[in-house]
Amino acid sequence: MQKQKSYGETAKGKLYLVPTPIGNLEDMSFRCIRCLKEAAVIASEDTRNTKKLLMHFEIETPQISFHEHNYKERIPKLLERLLSGETIAQVSDAGMPSISDPGHELVLACIEAAIDVIPLPGASAGITALIASGITPQPFTFYGFLPRKAKEQKTELEKIKNLSSTQIFYESPYRVLATLKNMKEIYGGTRKGVLCRELTKLHEEFLRGSLDELIDYLEEHTIKGECCLIIAGSDNEEAAADFPESLKEHIDGLIASGLTSKEAIKEAAKVRGIKKQEAYKAYHVD
Repeated sequence: MQKQKSYGETAKGKLYLVPTPIGNLEDMSFRCIRCLKEAAVIASEDTRNTKKLLMHFEIETPQISFHEHNYKERIPKLLERLLSGETIAQVSDAGMPSISDPGHELVLACIEAAIDVIPLPGASAGITALIASGITPQPFTFYGFLPRKAKEQKTELEKIKNLSSTQIFYESPYRVLATLKNMKEIYGGTRKGVLCRELTKLHEEFLRGSLDELIDYLEEHTIKGECCLIIAGSDNEEAAADFPESLKEHIDGLIASGLTSKEAIKEAAKVRGIKKQEAYKAYHVD
């Protein structure tokens, strides 16, 4: 077990995870600006992109590139600076570091070295889209980018199609139609979804409807801007339809395989995409 007191006295430096706007620069907080100004260096996913942000807010802190292609060589150098007492701010191109962006490896390395990792709150495209989608906001499952290849994408969708939680995906405008068609094949065309694009920007847009309706629209219209897909979770009837046996038979079968009744109920609920309490009640009532 490791205990971190983020603002305690220490001879080591601190790693600040600083979110950046996903579109509108007015979403940058005072604290984020101050943190970037006070850091010894900013570890940026793309220094050219971040430079525009720094110039806008008159931030003169030097940058060092930190991305998926160079993190292995960068981490030892950044750790050396942190251990010497310097403060480092890490940013991605937009939104939260580590969320479908670089950052997680540096966080792990700092935790291993007992260096404080301090997150700052800020914009996240997935949550921003979710709260305006009109689809049940919780519970939700954040997936991020699906695999690009159709076969691998469908395999992943098969694994999560019965989840009762709302699902959040990121997608390119060039691939979003193909992705929705794959979702229709696995989820069915009546599943509700929302396509959100250009979040916080001038041309922000929400397309709300069934997967069939979204596909029909995109077959006739070309869209631009990074997309976020909010897909409704499976309802109990939809999930149950994929199983030939009843819930009780399912649980009894798991118990027969060696699981305890508690373990069997939990596993059946997980596989069917329903709440554990619902499975427990249905099993014991039946």
